[in-house]
Amino acid sequence: MRVTVVLFTADLRLRDNPVLAAALRAAEHVVPLFVIDSGIAGAGFVTPARAAFLADCLADLDEGLRARGGRLIVRAGDVVRETCRVAAETNATEVHLASGASGYAQRREERLRSALTVDGRSLCVHDAVTTAVAPGVLVPSSGNSGKDHYAVFTPYHRRWSAERLRPVSPAPRRVELPPVRSLPLPGPGDLARGPAPAGLPKGGESEGRRRLAAWLRSGLAGYAAAHDDLAADATSRLSSYLHFGCLSPVEVISRARRCATEDEPHAGAEAFVRQLAWRDFHHQVLAAVPGAAHRDYRTRHDRWRTDPDELAAWRAGMTGYPVVDAAMRQLAHEGWMHNRARMLVASFLTKTLYHDWREGAGHFEGLLVDADVADNRLNWQWVAGTGNDTRPHRVLNPLVQARRFDPRGDYVRRWVPELAALPDAAVHTPWRLDGPARAALRYPAPVVDLTEGLARFRRARGLD
Repeated sequence: MRVTVVLFTADLRLRDNPVLAAALRAAEHVVPLFVIDSGIAGAGFVTPARAAFLADCLADLDEGLRARGGRLIVRAGDVVRETCRVAAETNATEVHLASGASGYAQRREERLRSALTVDGRSLCVHDAVTTAVAPGVLVPSSGNSGKDHYAVFTPYHRRWSAERLRPVSPAPRRVELPPVRSLPLPGPGDLARGPAPAGLPKGGESEGRRRLAAWLRSGLAGYAAAHDDLAADATSRLSSYLHFGCLSPVEVISRARRCATEDEPHAGAEAFVRQLAWRDFHHQVLAAVPGAAHRDYRTRHDRWRTDPDELAAWRAGMTGYPVVDAAMRQLAHEGWMHNRARMLVASFLTKTLYHDWREGAGHFEGLLVDADVADNRLNWQWVAGTGNDTRPHRVLNPLVQARRFDPRGDYVRRWVPELAALPDAAVHTPWRLDGPARAALRYPAPVVDLTEGLARFRRARGLD
């Protein structure tokens, strides 16, 4: 009987998984394989938050496979060596893999193809698995000859919206394995040391699908109007499930679009799908320019400041600006942060304090469950003005943002409890209280004057 191997990476699901579906069509026996990759661990990308979420994902995937007659095969070490070893042990003719946008994913694919070819086996790489539209499918018109990707979101989104997505496929009914050994399923402590955030959600396809159904039923309709409201918590919170591939972006988009028709437009669905287009946009940029994970996509010749105390205050949520501190504390507690808050704290670090965007991106990667390289790094560059923003010098004033998106201070009170008793008029500006009331708060003074920070940034960018 023919045998194929499915190497699961960022596609930890059974439903609408083209990698698994193709492997099942190609052979009677399929080996569903996950390698605890020493390369990713060695790069420091396995953190307590992601380890705990990943352990849930693998357990759920294994449970789904066992219900269909199979199980998840786990190995640990170098991903190429271990995959080739499993292919040799089972006499597999093919290995199936989802394509990836990062430089690491591209190198992994090249190494694996070379190693399998030496053994007389083939690698089958599948697109539109971790994104809705694969990187490289949409490129600028001939009028922009020589461009291998879109550098501006609006024209990309126009093309992306017109693209016909592949059909959504069901989960397989049966998965037959050949004899093959496996390590035990890893627990969080087997993957990373340290406690996970207290507010971390449960991972896995089953939980992701439950949350998706609830969101489409009760959250999507109001998304356009409420998604920037910090206290309302009116976003989908599906980013972690998309990052690990517990949910298919194609299925999420298809189901969201079904909530709207030509006769009954749905602003919530349109606004939500636009966010998924941003996700694909960043993946196509990174796939074309892998170095953008570490280097300025568009350099502004910044000479970033270095101030360990300022950076520590920002990380700890003790900058003296309540809305910034609330967001940073939410990140530490949940391994997640509201998208509006992400932009706000990133602008504060890179433009008000004028610190290197890589310091912020690295801190996010240490705590976020959904710290996708493309989304995290290129969103940081977008805010810092070194990426794809067409207004690279815009600065988000935290007080203006707070008044607009947390007008009553409910978000601040939730995450900065030392300010919970303050009235609405004072909760975003506690430094303006009189002496005794101010001293009783045990809350720091602002680390920078906003006017001075803005002037410093404008001088540094040569805008004055």
